[in-house]
Amino acid sequence: MNDADVLGLFDQWNTALSTLNPDTVTALYADNAVLLPTVSNQVRHNHEEIRDYFVGFLQKSPQGVIDEFNVNILSDVHATNSGIYTFTFGDGSQVSARFSYLYVASADGWKILQHHSSAMPEG
Repeated sequence: MNDADVLGLFDQWNTALSTLNPDTVTALYADNAVLLPTVSNQVRHNHEEIRDYFVGFLQKSPQGVIDEFNVNILSDVHATNSGIYTFTFGDGSQVSARFSYLYVASADGWKILQHHSSAMPEG
């Protein structure tokens, strides 16, 4: 695992968003993942709750672009990426948010164990 591989995990997630299928996106999260989503106050603790979030979020046809990233390889089985990304929605609106991902290696490949995303506080 190197920096480019970690950035590729975001690309995989962003591509999953473009399918507009909440099951495709949810499958990228570990079974015990935690999601602190951008446009919801509810912490999501499992696949059912994470899928529920993406059912609504994907209706906006989001596509993300990383504006700043900070990758850290923690071990052979853990990596992080944090920074800022901007989502453009199907109606042309945008939102910039801070993000952090904690990835964990599993028998099914790399999964998102923790994902925090919060809208930028200054606009």
